[in-house]
Amino acid sequence: MKTFLKILLTALAVVVLANILPGVAVTGYGAAIIVAIVISLLNLFVRPLLIFFTLPATLVTFGLFLFVINAIIILLADKLVDGFAVSGFLAAFFFSILLSIFRSFLFSLLKEEKR
Repeated sequence: MKTFLKILLTALAVVVLANILPGVAVTGYGAAIIVAIVISLLNLFVRPLLIFFTLPATLVTFGLFLFVINAIIILLADKLVDGFAVSGFLAAFFFSILLSIFRSFLFSLLKEEKR
């Protein structure tokens, strides 16, 4: 149930950011849910491979290269989902940063209290 809520909250963040940021467009709520699922799957399977292969660049930049990896994930989601469009790398870069901030804020609302 928590995973379903996280996907819905990510879809909500995608819709809000698509309305705020120029260069990012999503056609509807269904496409936003598909984008949220695709981003989750890409983060699960592709992101660890990208981190492994770019580990020297990540170490040299003290982890800042992870922002570039997040932007690459957004660009891959753009290619995989028809109702989602990102105009370029810079738009994907800012979208990924703001999406991370939105998701961390929204996911903090789902935290359970420890007993």
